Amino acid sequence: MKKQTASEPAVRVAPKKAAASPKRATVLDFGRAGDAGATSHYDDAAYYDQAYRSRRDDVAYYVRLGRLLGGPVLEYGIGTGRIALPLARAGIEVVGVDSSREMLAGLERRLAREPDDIRRRVTRRRGDMREVRLRRRFPLVIAPFNVVQHLYERTDVEAFLARVREHLAPSGRFVFDVLVPHARDLGADPAKRYGAPRFRHPTAGGLVRYGERFDYDAIRQVLLVTMEFEPLDGQRGFAVPLTHRQFFPRELEALLHYNGFGDLVITADFTDGPPELDAQSLVFNCRAVPGRRSRSSRPPGRRTR
Repeated sequence: MKKQTASEPAVRVAPKKAAASPKRATVLDFGRAGDAGATSHYDDAAYYDQAYRSRRDDVAYYVRLGRLLGGPVLEYGIGTGRIALPLARAGIEVVGVDSSREMLAGLERRLAREPDDIRRRVTRRRGDMREVRLRRRFPLVIAPFNVVQHLYERTDVEAFLARVREHLAPSGRFVFDVLVPHARDLGADPAKRYGAPRFRHPTAGGLVRYGERFDYDAIRQVLLVTMEFEPLDGQRGFAVPLTHRQFFPRELEALLHYNGFGDLVITADFTDGPPELDAQSLVFNCRAVPGRRSRSSRPPGRRTR
């Protein structure tokens, strides 16, 4: 028999397993139209309004555009009316489409505080922007604040652009904005948490610590931003996923061209200036080209060159 030494215990005890921590969702769990990454951020209208109340440049830009081209304006992603209400206050009729019940309920609450003439200028329709048909045409169709970045597949984009063409007046303009893909976000370490100052959450009802994690799928070009909230009063923390399809500028230019749009002007950060390397957002301003149909509107099985 082998002699036991001081460094060799008579009984071996299996190491105690650490308590399993909840599995953190990754970008591979998201990236489809209508999934939690596309919708969860819009389930809390009160937080949404608070988070973006200081975002003004795009509001001023779209109001100026509405005044220039006239109404009515069709807005995809009307939400709680962050842009639609200033348009209505400027005397412009707005028809808005949104898939979120919570955001449209927030819009109803905000409209209830407006005068009758402003309420009459805002019409809302719940539905999928790839499918809704209003049987009306508009001199201006807009998709503000990265709405297009919730179209994750080429077929999603083509279906949406076909609807836009149906709703544009003959000389109408289609204008939308997207975030510029930046390496600092796409190359961020998913395990690293980027903190921000604590704030009072309107729904959680107290102070929270806030942080974000970034996780990028380079093949599907989908960026997941996980927004983490930690209440300071001891309540359980929670996380909200937000996914954006990353569209590179030349890619969007090609998608617009092959889906029947032309006369494209691209500007930066809600100015009339050309894009610079440090631009945060790009604004695409185009029109439907007569006689050039969207690819998704062509008869099935027909080959095109």
